Amino acid sequence: MDMSEKKNLLESVDARTRLAGSNKMEILLFSLGTRETFGINVFKVREVGRTPHITKTPNMPRGVEGLISLRGNVIPVLSLASFLELDNPPSGLGKTMMVAEYSKRTLGFLVHEVDRIIRVDWERVKAPETVLAANQGLITAVIELEGGHLVSILDVEQILANAFGEAVIIDIAPARVEEEVSIFFVDDSIVARKKISEVLDKLGVKHKHATNGMEAWTRLQAIAAHAQQMGKSLRDEIRLILVDAEMPEMDGYVLTKNVKGDPRFDGVPVVMHSSLSSEANRAMGKAVGVDSYVAKFDAEVLADTLRPLVER
Repeated sequence: MDMSEKKNLLESVDARTRLAGSNKMEILLFSLGTRETFGINVFKVREVGRTPHITKTPNMPRGVEGLISLRGNVIPVLSLASFLELDNPPSGLGKTMMVAEYSKRTLGFLVHEVDRIIRVDWERVKAPETVLAANQGLITAVIELEGGHLVSILDVEQILANAFGEAVIIDIAPARVEEEVSIFFVDDSIVARKKISEVLDKLGVKHKHATNGMEAWTRLQAIAAHAQQMGKSLRDEIRLILVDAEMPEMDGYVLTKNVKGDPRFDGVPVVMHSSLSSEANRAMGKAVGVDSYVAKFDAEVLADTLRPLVER
């Protein structure tokens, strides 16, 4: 695929908001020079091009190759292959660079080659139970294509945490809530679940969680049914639901639609917490009824968003 084709490949990304609530996602496939195929959500990719000159700087973390200047902004460039234990990886840096936005941070990711965009149903995106344990923490989902070919979706949040370290959560004032108040959250990223739990612990709010949208919806229905059976208000069981946007089996948009379409959840706000931080993604969340949208990962902003919703 030449550079003009790669440019055309991404030109229509902003028009893809109609996928919200359809339980479909569009994935850009790429390789790291081995037989394995990897994928990244198209919404996270700003552009694709040849790898530019990279300025080496001292004391860079492992896997961070250096810095580049991109239209006046200096951004770090990571070699994705260096984070994965690949069989017979090619020598040298990847010849193609994807520029992506994660958690309000722009980064360059070096890859061997970009292939194409595919559209898949989230229900075909499965948790990585069959992935080798060595890469388990860096692969958040697996998709089986026609013919049995597997695509691994990388947990970029975990890769960034490995490269740059996890953000330290310092001063978060506790919320003024009753002891029994609980929040339900769902996120497929291990590092995200850990950081969310830290924020909720500092707020002094009990919490339950799920690791994908389908699991979350199943558990939420069970909690609602139990509250109904006991003659209790669901808000006594769950004060707020915090959802990720991208998740295996059911995305956060469909999960939100399900919650908002079930009268048992009336009065329970839904907050979307996502590394997809563009205005297009905020609009997608609003279209399915999200009460508030928070870009990952700013612990203080997340706490300030949740606090008034659980206190009222």
